[in-house]
Amino acid sequence: MSTYPQRVADNILPLSMAGTLPEAFQEWYFTENIEDHKTADEDCELCDHEQLRYHFEIKNRNTNRTLWVGSSCILKFQVQVFENGTLLDSKASKKKLNDIKKKMRLDSCINALRNLAAKETNDILSNALTFYLKNKHLTPKLAFVVFWKLNSNKIDHSPSFFKVSLKKDKYKRDLAQMEPDRVHMIWAALSSSQRQIALDSGHTEPNSM
Repeated sequence: MSTYPQRVADNILPLSMAGTLPEAFQEWYFTENIEDHKTADEDCELCDHEQLRYHFEIKNRNTNRTLWVGSSCILKFQVQVFENGTLLDSKASKKKLNDIKKKMRLDSCINALRNLAAKETNDILSNALTFYLKNKHLTPKLAFVVFWKLNSNKIDHSPSFFKVSLKKDKYKRDLAQMEPDRVHMIWAALSSSQRQIALDSGHTEPNSM
């Protein structure tokens, strides 16, 4: 079985002019092309890591060869990332790639909500789409209705991509008073701190039931 560095070398050196990894990676840059495959079934063409949902295209400026990779490989191997023609440092590169992923996740949520609103004539679901477009989050009660309806209509979605707000005391009270199965339905959309709030209010984690 080949080692991790060997797999990387085998995948990128034949597509590069340089003969060693550090020099080879200086030839590559992020093209800004991205692909959301909807499910985490793809492989990174650089390190062979499996179960990727998002692909980021990198290109060799000397050979014009391309690879579809995970964003972590772009950062790990310092593949060049630009913003309006300016080369970004590692911190700015990480922020740009994270912002891209956040936008893709937001778009995924909005598309799911649009499909749901088109599927059912329901004021609550139409309002949920409007609310999410404006606020980029759902309330706990609204999140339950949305996930319930997404599941019942078999509409593809990723619960962990959605955001739930607990900034208002009312939202915290609503979460505390929700039935356990409803809290469990929205659990994947809660952050670690929000899950702790749920636990502190007497709820349990889904896998402990």
